[in-house]
Amino acid sequence: MITKYFSKIVVKFNPFGAEAKTARLFLCAIPPLQRMQGTMIQNELLTNGSTKKPILKVTFKDKTEMETNPGEMTFQEVSNYFDTHSRRLQLKETIEKQ
Repeated sequence: MITKYFSKIVVKFNPFGAEAKTARLFLCAIPPLQRMQGTMIQNELLTNGSTKKPILKVTFKDKTEMETNPGEMTFQEVSNYFDTHSRRLQLKETIEKQ
């Protein structure tokens, strides 16, 4: 997963729900150095009786926001979903350097 272009990450999940595995793997995929260099990470644990829905939401450096429900996708699908925009930003960055 290309996390270089993430500026803010919001993760909400029930630790005992079906979405827990995907959400935890997503959080583990964020490199520690990136966490220290300014990527804001908000994590909220939901209870069984919570009315809030589980969510993975990423704000990119170009202010684009993408979100998905971690209970409906595997980690690989989530990774591919967010990588689509990261690849666009990577291509744009490569073109601007030349």
